Amino acid sequence: MDSIKQGANYVSETVQQAVHGTSKEANKEVAKDSDAGIGTRASAAKDAVKDKAQESKHDAKADAHKQQI
Repeated sequence: MDSIKQGANYVSETVQQAVHGTSKEANKEVAKDSDAGIGTRASAAKDAVKDKAQESKHDAKADAHKQQI
């Protein structure tokens, strides 16, 4: 039963990792867009850094759950 829970947690963390990875890439593109305002670009760059941190956090959690299966 515990391995089922760990498997579900692994899937959940992997999905969240992918969501933050996608968001990070979108924010990076906005940050590079010379047609966007400087405030928008700065905000997108800040959000990309936050998304990278969250992506790494979820990756570590997914690995931990995978090892417990």
